[in-house]
Amino acid sequence: MATLSWDGSAPPSGRTETTREVESGVPGLRLRVTAIGAAEVAVDVSADRPGVLLVAAAPLGPVDGGPMRVRIEWRLPCAGATALWRPGTDTRWLPPSWSRPREASFANGAAVGSLVGAGDAALFTFAVAERVLPVTIGEGAVEETGDFACWVEQDGAPTLRLDLTGRQFSETVLEMAHWWADGPVPVPAAAFEPVFCTWYARHLEITAAEVERLAALAAPLGFTGLIVDDGWQTAETSRSYATTGDWVPAFPDFAGHVRRVQELGLAYLLWCALPFAGDRSAAGQRFAGHRLAHREELETSVLDPAVPEVRAHLVERLSALVAEYGLDGLKVDFIDTFARSGGDAASIRQLLADLAAALPSGLLVEHRQPYTGPGLWPYATMVRATDCPHNAAENRQRTADLRLTCGPLAVHADPLTWHPSESPAEIAVLVQNVLFATVQVSVDLGVQSPEQLAALKFWLSVSRDHVDLLQRGEFRAHRPDLGYPLLAASHGTARGYGRYAPVPIEADADWTLLLVANADPDPVVRLSFPKPLGPVTVLVQGPTGAVLTRTTVDGAQVEARVPRGGLLTLTR
Repeated sequence: MATLSWDGSAPPSGRTETTREVESGVPGLRLRVTAIGAAEVAVDVSADRPGVLLVAAAPLGPVDGGPMRVRIEWRLPCAGATALWRPGTDTRWLPPSWSRPREASFANGAAVGSLVGAGDAALFTFAVAERVLPVTIGEGAVEETGDFACWVEQDGAPTLRLDLTGRQFSETVLEMAHWWADGPVPVPAAAFEPVFCTWYARHLEITAAEVERLAALAAPLGFTGLIVDDGWQTAETSRSYATTGDWVPAFPDFAGHVRRVQELGLAYLLWCALPFAGDRSAAGQRFAGHRLAHREELETSVLDPAVPEVRAHLVERLSALVAEYGLDGLKVDFIDTFARSGGDAASIRQLLADLAAALPSGLLVEHRQPYTGPGLWPYATMVRATDCPHNAAENRQRTADLRLTCGPLAVHADPLTWHPSESPAEIAVLVQNVLFATVQVSVDLGVQSPEQLAALKFWLSVSRDHVDLLQRGEFRAHRPDLGYPLLAASHGTARGYGRYAPVPIEADADWTLLLVANADPDPVVRLSFPKPLGPVTVLVQGPTGAVLTRTTVDGAQVEARVPRGGLLTLTR
């Protein structure tokens, strides 16, 4: 993949190119459009709303027999920029103009980004309408001119949406996600409920009895879902995918096992690695001639979804599992591996569409980063942060990024896991870091102390009791350049804040309930309001929910001492 040139423009393609400088009507904004492999390019620039441009371009007249492509380039002065926000949860630093471009596609990320300035104002935010085909994206600061240059390129006729309103960057990114939406995507309420996962707790060392033991411990804590991860389909315990692909349970009396877990009040979800057909599986032998790649280190082939027989096999096996055993959902893993192994987007999409058509409506289906873009929304109910065990800050940033870009889907944390000697306060902090997502946990609950379990149960109850606020509310992420030291949500007259650094909180005055989860060692939480509030009840609880103080205050500021892992609740 080529890099940007030194002046910030996209590199020459080596094919016939036709370029047009386009009048944007915006001071300081330079815009040009290039058709590649075409004699002409048609461009239409319109206002989607005040301060938001739609740039639609189409190539005209093929000239060299190759696919016609279009590149849209723009640049603005790089003045006051603090961060480049992108959906992949990478560094927020400003890249130089000669950096390697990124690619967004059906199974990899999303074509969206935001150049953020002081006060979290978006200097610009952009998105491309394309949901399936690959889009190449170049971004970077131009050393010679001090501009920030961007370009997007794809086959066919792209439409770029460019937001220059200067609003808080979260608002502009969320609006791009709404722009992508193509009709309603039904998401069951169960997708927003806490989930226990077996993976970090037991890896492949699981049996029906072990799963049922963990389920019996999880249900009283407030979990309502159970993901049985890798290991249900094999008696092997090595970290290998050699037995994947047949998708036949290895547990005896699997129907009875599923029923016993469900009788505890838990939805039952099974893991499946859709692309894999292991070296010791019947599917691996059957489809040896229909694979995209062989991963020797994983002992598995990556199947080719373009082959109808491959799609039929996967759809039949997974839909049969759901129907025969009454499963409540599937954790569909490694879809991005299809794309990384050379699978084309149309075939991957066809496989997921065929699978969705064969599954009952209302089934829970989990995807994970990076296959979370808008083209995948019809085929999932929740999306999860990619694996980041023991990493609270990364889990927080990944779930926040997903909240901004995943539209109607429930956003799930990577399962929280910790050492058996972890303190109750630090367990509380782990949950606080993903409080604006659906909590997943994966530890051996049987070795936790009563105090550890009390912290977990309390914070799961906070998550469940305030799901409309914390997970479905209007979400705002602050200071992407600093890793989101403050997250916020609002819903009706309720407000919620996650405090991950010693920062003050400026809130509005139109609330009756305000929550602050303090994950920082600094216990002094300061809130300011635009006017005196009248009498406010101030409740401080510790990491396990124990009441520490209850007072009444009045005025335009509130200051309270809240321990790390504690909860501040204001009511009026």
